[in-house]
Amino acid sequence: MRDSYQGTCPACGGEIRIVYHRLEIPHFSDLLLVAIACDACGYRHTDTIILGEGDPVRWTVRVEEPDDLAIRVARSTTGTIEIPELGLKVEPGTACEGFVTNIEGVLSRFEQALETILANPESDDERTAALRMQETIGAAREVAFPFTVILEDPAGNSALVSEKAEKMLLDREET
Repeated sequence: MRDSYQGTCPACGGEIRIVYHRLEIPHFSDLLLVAIACDACGYRHTDTIILGEGDPVRWTVRVEEPDDLAIRVARSTTGTIEIPELGLKVEPGTACEGFVTNIEGVLSRFEQALETILANPESDDERTAALRMQETIGAAREVAFPFTVILEDPAGNSALVSEKAEKMLLDREET
């Protein structure tokens, strides 16, 4: 199902088109993809909204070879992604968006966050730490060392899609 509606751009107030696309994916709740684009100012926003809720879950996978970077990552708006060996973690917040990518894409998202820090570091120490982390993520992209990706979701709507990934159901109290 695909629908589109007219709306008002939150950035400039111009007219925008809002496109909703509902997807049915085997083994997952239905997804609603939302895309907003403003021709006047260039504002763009996309979101992936999962329409159901499951049991709390933790997915874990060990990245040990370059092919593992292609493991699919479906993160809902309630999912937390962590790479303990890198000291990286992203938790849901008020502006959290769901997304579907792969492990390499997750590393790219962390790199983009570092680029934001490097554009205006608060101190020399922060800049040095960000540059060091950039190098570490670069090495992870080359799978120069094994690392673990953990995806935890109290709503059960996130997943690591791979035969290598381990799924563990959690008690509601654990989330």
